[in-house]
Amino acid sequence: MANISTAGVDPTKMGVGRAIAVLTSGGDAQGMNAAVRATVRVGLYTGAKVFFVHEGYQGLVDGGDHIRPATWESVSMMLQLGGTVIGSARCKDFQTREGRLKAASNLVKLGVTNLCVIGGDGSLTGANIFRTEWSDLLKDLISKGKITKEEAKTSSHLNIVGMVGSIDNDFCGTDMTIGTDSALHRIIEVVDSITTTAQSHQRAFILEVMGRHCGYLALVTALACGADWVFIPEMPPDDGWEDHLCRRLTETRKAGSRLNVIIVAEGAINKAGKPITCDQLKDLVTKRLGYDTRATILGHVQRGGTPSAFDRVLGSRMGVEAVMALLEATPETPACVVSLSGNQAVRLPLMECVQVTKDVTVAMNEGRFDDAVKLRGRSFENNWNTYKLLAHVRPPETKSNINVAILNVGAPCAGMNAAVRAAVRIGIIQGHNMLAVHDGFEGLALEKIEPITWNIVGEWTGKGGSELGTKRVLPGKYMEEISLNIAKYNIHALVIIGGFEAFSGALEMVQGRGKYEELCIPMVIIPATVSNNLPGSDFSIGADTALNTITSTCDRIKQSAAGTKRRVFIIETMGGYCGYLATMAGLSAGADAAYIYEEKFGIRDLERNVEHLTEKMKTTVKRGLILRNENCSSNYTTDFIFNLYSEEGKGVFDCRKNVLGHMQQGGTPTPFDRNFATKMGAKAVLWLTEKLKECYRHGRIFANTPDSACVLGMRKRGLVLQPLAELKEETDFEHRIPKNQWWLKLRPIMKILAKYKISLDTSEHTLMEHVIRQTETTNI
Repeated sequence: MANISTAGVDPTKMGVGRAIAVLTSGGDAQGMNAAVRATVRVGLYTGAKVFFVHEGYQGLVDGGDHIRPATWESVSMMLQLGGTVIGSARCKDFQTREGRLKAASNLVKLGVTNLCVIGGDGSLTGANIFRTEWSDLLKDLISKGKITKEEAKTSSHLNIVGMVGSIDNDFCGTDMTIGTDSALHRIIEVVDSITTTAQSHQRAFILEVMGRHCGYLALVTALACGADWVFIPEMPPDDGWEDHLCRRLTETRKAGSRLNVIIVAEGAINKAGKPITCDQLKDLVTKRLGYDTRATILGHVQRGGTPSAFDRVLGSRMGVEAVMALLEATPETPACVVSLSGNQAVRLPLMECVQVTKDVTVAMNEGRFDDAVKLRGRSFENNWNTYKLLAHVRPPETKSNINVAILNVGAPCAGMNAAVRAAVRIGIIQGHNMLAVHDGFEGLALEKIEPITWNIVGEWTGKGGSELGTKRVLPGKYMEEISLNIAKYNIHALVIIGGFEAFSGALEMVQGRGKYEELCIPMVIIPATVSNNLPGSDFSIGADTALNTITSTCDRIKQSAAGTKRRVFIIETMGGYCGYLATMAGLSAGADAAYIYEEKFGIRDLERNVEHLTEKMKTTVKRGLILRNENCSSNYTTDFIFNLYSEEGKGVFDCRKNVLGHMQQGGTPTPFDRNFATKMGAKAVLWLTEKLKECYRHGRIFANTPDSACVLGMRKRGLVLQPLAELKEETDFEHRIPKNQWWLKLRPIMKILAKYKISLDTSEHTLMEHVIRQTETTNI
């Protein structure tokens, strides 16, 4: 979590005698409030004083009432609010030395030597200039008699840590900036709404999304909605693109599609550097093709609304990391940015990130567009490559004569269909025949198998549930029938998309290879379950959608509790024995406690939680939120906990309980799940194609090595394939969970943010990483 130097240091004493100021600057982004809240609460937890700077750098320059002490309660109910509660302003004064002198004087007077800046690259560059000038500014202030030598001595050095808040995701070195995921939520809501009206009228829709210099939002939107074309600044289309675009739209219509979607980033340009606009495209499509065409410019809708669960967790984790980085900084440490890479918190040198971000602009201006895409990082590059793969490549004339079957296994979840669509289309592009198996392993046994084509899966990306149908039945009792049907339909490879049953079912199939030679074919499992309980992957498709459903429900419940006062809600979440949903929802909804199976708890812990809530009711925050994973304890049931809290809280607070149930499995997939499922589906079939070449012997496929049956997962920073046989050792089969789960280390953060005096493990340290090299290594 934090630097090695803190080993053996009591984290609750780290900040004693120190003062931290937090400000938001530049364009607002959803999730900034989560970052502010975490910075304030973790700062107070370490014993530091914390100050809000209202209205960004302008507040820093104006001082006075703009810089106010922050308290625990002052950041309550901030998590679910979009924008930034402490205000942000573009500031001309801070760009002058005179303005920075005033700002330095204001900080020195308050004894603040740690500044946490949440904003875009301009805001962070400004912070770095401020830091490098600091000692000169102090000398000037002393000579002008504004501060004393003693004051200057106690504030001799300014530490700076940045968090990137920008909906464009235009800052290099970071996988995701705060606000990007929420902006995608807004865009996808609009795209989903537009598709229904467009289909009714057979229309073409052109949608302009934000991104003046960065095409990330446009690119991910295009992937997540299966757009016909995307225009981004980093990769202008080839000359003659107008003919190509019209040809593609015509082909889509001829193939039976009732709508066309074109996504344009506001900074889209052609090879000559001239803008490509919505109106230009509308004229082109209307005049050349005569299609009924509508253009929609999304504008500031993208910045608005409530932050997604991802942005709240991201903001909260970054806030914790920022405080640790500030308190561990020495005068020699360069100013840093805290960020996420995969699911790892990282610290990056601020100016290196700014440099690479500027290099992208230079590359684009010089027409080196391939370099620009590379400099954006692996995440951007992978999205671009997946988009290119799926963007209507005409299926090859020569067929591979390979039959690949796809099935869904286990409970349904949002994103399964997006994975099926990507797998089917990549398979067809590779020249394979794709087969759909309905109703999981049972359907494989009962011959519910039929060909699936390019057009059938056309509109599937945004559909929730499972179009193929899914069942929990394991293949064990059907092995004979399954092997006969694999032979009958000449199936050469299997894509199994699903939850724990997909994993254990595939293991049974591998064990059956000794008896049934037909089962000696390559298999790949794509984790898709709301529970996120599969070994071999940090995330599973569907978990993000479920997490957002729980979070928005908790928001409404908190609102109700805030109105009635002195009320505690106990909410039961899904997940089987896996506490992922309860823990992450606890972080994103600001829960007081989350009970899970992996972290044993007893009556003493329950008592402590009740006492904690009793104390909380004495403050201005008179409400409580408790989450309980459905299988966290066979004896401490939801009813038991509800009864205990009701009895112990008599006269202080009353209780209500909610079991969220199957609403957690439904709904349309979130942008993350659509994008993740699309990349997983594509990667799975590309891997199978390579594996099939390896396994082709004497005119037939024969695969019985451990690495011919794998789970495709996301691990730390990239997509990896791991043999089932290896993962078997990492699995607790009785409780259907992996033996080691990465998210457990986030639980202390949730408790600290809920004001528990626990010890934050600062031994797992985050060292500074370099971005210049890193642009070659990060993944997904």
